[in-house]
This record gives sequence, structure tokens and C-alpha cells, in this order.
Amino acid sequence: MQRIGVFVCHCGTNIAGTVDVAEIVEMAKPEPGVVHAAEYPYMCSEAGQNMIINAVKEHNLSGVVICSCSPRMHEATFRKAAEKAGLNPYMVEIANIREHCSWIHKDKAEATQKALTLTRAAIAKVQLNSPLFPDESPVTKRALVIGGGIAGIQTALDIADAGFEVDIVESTPSIGGKMAQLDKTFPTLDCAACILTPKMVDASAHENITLYTYSQVDKVEGFVGDFTVTIRKKARSVDFEKCTGCGACSEKCPSKKSPSEFDQGLCTRPAIYTPFAQAVPNVPVIDREACLKFKTGKCGLCETVCAPKAINFEQEDELVERKYGAVVMATGYEPVSLDKFGEYSYDSSPDVITSLEFERLTNAAGPTGGALTRLSDKRKPKSVTFIQCVGSRDVTQRGKAYCSKICCMYTAKHAMLIKEKYPDIEVNIFYIDVRTPGKAFDEFYRRAEDEYGVRYIKGQVGKVIDNGDHLQIQAVDMLDNKKMELQTDMVVLATAIEPVESAKSIATMLTASIDTNNFMTEAHPKLRPVESPTAGVFLSGVCQGPKDIPETVAQAGAAAAKVIGLLVKDKLMSNPCTAKPDELYCNGCSVCENVCPYGAISYEDCEVNDHGVREVRRVAQVNKALCQGCGACAVTCPSGAMDLQGFSNRQIQAEVDAICR
Repeated sequence: MQRIGVFVCHCGTNIAGTVDVAEIVEMAKPEPGVVHAAEYPYMCSEAGQNMIINAVKEHNLSGVVICSCSPRMHEATFRKAAEKAGLNPYMVEIANIREHCSWIHKDKAEATQKALTLTRAAIAKVQLNSPLFPDESPVTKRALVIGGGIAGIQTALDIADAGFEVDIVESTPSIGGKMAQLDKTFPTLDCAACILTPKMVDASAHENITLYTYSQVDKVEGFVGDFTVTIRKKARSVDFEKCTGCGACSEKCPSKKSPSEFDQGLCTRPAIYTPFAQAVPNVPVIDREACLKFKTGKCGLCETVCAPKAINFEQEDELVERKYGAVVMATGYEPVSLDKFGEYSYDSSPDVITSLEFERLTNAAGPTGGALTRLSDKRKPKSVTFIQCVGSRDVTQRGKAYCSKICCMYTAKHAMLIKEKYPDIEVNIFYIDVRTPGKAFDEFYRRAEDEYGVRYIKGQVGKVIDNGDHLQIQAVDMLDNKKMELQTDMVVLATAIEPVESAKSIATMLTASIDTNNFMTEAHPKLRPVESPTAGVFLSGVCQGPKDIPETVAQAGAAAAKVIGLLVKDKLMSNPCTAKPDELYCNGCSVCENVCPYGAISYEDCEVNDHGVREVRRVAQVNKALCQGCGACAVTCPSGAMDLQGFSNRQIQAEVDAICR
């Protein structure tokens, strides 16, 4: 029989305001195995923890039940307190009487009764608890950053500056991401390239950083501290070591009709190309789908003009396998598809463009040299109209239900840039709400309206009609509650943003969680915002949710700090609450192996002693470092051979019996 202590927290009035704490203490005293019960206003405080420590020593407690808030908040706190008192930390059980009782009930008697039931269940479980001990696993002191945008670059630089090696895997030929396509940044209107390019160069030149551009992650195995990752370096058909970046190959290439991805398809590029002038690495890549040599077997002009003989048409994809202690997701975002938004005439009118396309049009390095012109007739527009929330906050389910967070600010930026360069152009902005939550953001928006004379119209656009010479906008003025029509020369759509298409497949490889919008899920939105629920996987930038550049850089630094905190350790202690097979009952059916989301279960032929009869059987084996204790295997095992340490079938049944008393 265990010697159990029960400690009930008031949590100020969070619990005590709805639950009769004194009654729980009195109820707990006669329960089997309970030798001590007490209450305290704040059990998680230093005084409350000392109360637990002293009680463990004074009453020789072998198990502890804490009636308090969610174990996600303070289970680790109470386990450390028990360990200080000499008690195994896994002999601590939490009864969540705050979130499960006081916060969801108004009737005190009802809340108290439920709290009593949960307390009995926790006492019944701790009766069957046994000490658990974590295993040790080594840490590979190298980090992988997936994504080479500003989030990935900043994360890698911070980790590398701390003395650890970092690899950046970027799917495009150059690092830089979406920020490299921008002209200015809000709210300071700094040149985006002037801020980003030095960081790109620093990442390329850093002795601790290795760049894998034009590459992708093919496979991920292992666990925190010891990931094994297979990286596919796609064939550039250009030798990295020989290329000098002179550009002669691109200049002479006869196939120049492929849409430029960097310029959002507003101009064309050659089949052998460098994405942009400041690309890092400054090594071209051959688009094999556009290259005449690969399509017809003829041409090869780039090979002829290449003085250092860097062109290699025979080059093939290369697989690189590396070990890492931590992985950082920094996969970024892309604008949502406008296929379902035909009312804006985006597909039918060249003068209806997206905000990212507008960035390229107004960029000095863009397809028009920075001149704002209509794409239909190349003349300067007399008026430009912006439409906010295209695909964001969408209740029709064509777009995204969430706010994309950056659109209000970058639209204000675009409007100010137009008025600054072309004061005579009329600028209108249709909006639902203006959201400016960052430092100096509201002042920035008001400058656009007050100083630059930008006209903000609170209204929703129903249709954009291309009449040839101009665009006709049909909308509803929400302030005057009436229909309105507006003629304009250009329409710019502030499109929603979403995670890149590859984010979901990468998350699957990492066994990391994603939400319904395919954004990466953090372990805890307040307490662990840059950690994935999967140990060793961290989040940086827009892959976790919409955010602007300053917030992205801040999160990148936070993710780097977490990675550094992991890599400085020589060994990690694993969670002992893992699956454990009983070899006598295992029939080798592989059901548990098939349902394990972490790949922690394998099968081996083992010698089993079955009641004195020794025989070789195919039985399940659990890798404790990989196992996350989810319990899926225990639920599906048809023979009952698989159980979960710390949450065994007997313990769960004991809780159910206590609840049903």
C-alpha cells in the first residue's frame, strides 16, 4: 500500500471561487493509502512547493496527488519538488480541478462534486504507480534548418554564432525567400535588399553554415538529439566548384521564354538562369523542362561559351545523409491561389495583379525597372485601387478563415510608395477593418491616410469588370450602407498567405503536428511557442502562423536559442512513459508497428521463456528514444501485449472504477 499525500491548490480564486477546497481535503483523508492531506492558496509557489517537500519527508510519502491546474502548466514543477524531497518524480499525479472543474462550471456544488471524483481517480491511479527512470541518449551537435528565407537565415546565423554547425536546405536555387522579392519594408520603408543581402552573404560565408540550395529533404529518421536526414541535391547541371558566376551562359541562351518565378511571371527568363542579381549562391541552374539540349538533344550553346567548363549536362541528383541533433522548420509561405475568386477578374485582366506582383513592378530590379505601368498598354495609371482581405477572413470557405496579419500594413506601404513617386495618381483602398497591431504600425497607416491623401473606403468589392480602357469596380460602402461604383486603371489584390505546399509532407516526415490550415502547431501557444510537440523539432517564421518580418526575426532568434539549449547538452534524458511489450503475449501481428506515428516499433526474433518452454518468436521491440507515449499501440494490440508505462491498463481501469464509485 502506498503512503499518499494529497495537496489541494486554491489557485487564488481560480479554483477556490467555484470549488470547495476544504471539502476535497476532508474527503481525501479517509481514502485508501492517504496519510496526509492539505490545502494552500498557491501550491506552485515556493512556499507551496516547500510544503510538499516537507510533507514527503515528514510523512514518508511514497506517492503525491496535486489537485490544481492542468498538468501542461505545472506537472514539471511538482515533479521537480518531489525529486528534491527524494521521491521518484513519476510518483506524482495531477488532478486537474481548474480547467476541468472550476473554469467550466458555475454551480459550486456541481464543480466540487466533479473535483472530488477527479481527486479519487488520481488517488486510485497513484496507488498503482511505480518509479520510472529515464534513459540517456547522445546529442549530435549539428542543426538542420529547412527553409532559406529570412527566418531560416536568422535562425542559422544565431546557431552558428554560438559555435554549432548548421545546414540550410532551400528548395529554390538561392536563399532569401519572399523577402528578397520585396522593394521596401514597413513601417520604416527600408530597402528590403539592403537589409537582407548582407545576411545572405553572412550565411554563405559563415564557417559553421553549409548551404544546400536547389535541394529538398527526402527522408527523416531518428529522434531528438539523433535525427538522420536524407537531403536530395537536385542536379543544377552546373558545377559549383568551377562556376564563376560570370553570366555568359544566361546571356547567350537562345531559350528565353520561361516565366520568371522570382518576378512572379511578369517577365521571362532564359533556360539557364540565376534567380536574381544578388542570389546566394551566385551559380545558375538549368531548367531542364525549358532547355533545348534536354528537350531536343541539340543546342548546348551555354556549354560552348562557358570558359571555366562548368556546364555538366550529365549531372544527376545527389543524395546526402547527415545526422542532426535538432531540426528547425522555416518553410515560409506563399500567396493563396485566386482560382476561386473569379469576381476580381484576376485571370482575365492583366491590370488586376496581386500585391507580390505589385512589389516586383515597383522594384528597381523588377521587370519594368521600377516604373509603375499598366500591363495591358504600358501607360502610367491615373488611379490604383487596392482590395484588402482577398482570401483572408473568408467565411465562404473559398479562402482562409484567419487574418493574414500583414496585408493592412503592406497595402498602406504600397499606397505611400505610389503617392511618393507619383503624387498625381489617385489611390483607393477597400477594407473590412484596418488591423495595425505592431510598434509604430498605426502611426504608419495614419500617415498614408492623413499625409499622403490615400482614400480608405470601408466596403466590400463584389465585382471587378475590365472595360478595356479602365476597370469598373462594383462594391458596397459599409458606412453609408449603399452600393457604389468606381472607375480605376489598376487593381491590386491583397491576397491571403498560407504555408508552402511542401510544409505538410515535411511535417509528416518529422511527425510534427499541423493545424487545419497546415500551419505548424506549437507545443504550447503561450509557454512553448517555438517548439513543436515533437521533441527536437522547432518552428521559425510563417510556417507557424502569419507574421511580419520583425516578428519573424524575433521568433527565429527564439528558435535558435532553444536549439542552442539542446545542442549544448552531451546527453538527453528520455521520457520513461513509453510503450512496453509483454513478450509472452505478443503474437507478432505487426498491428502496433503499423499504427505507431513515430516509427518507434520494430519486430525482432527473440528467445522467449513461455512457462519453462524456450522458443524463438517474432516479438515487438520499442525504441524508447522514439516513442512519445501516445498509447496508439496499446489501444490497437489485439492480444493485450502492449502497455504504456505510467498509464497502464490497470491504472486507467483503476481511475474508471474510482470515477464510477
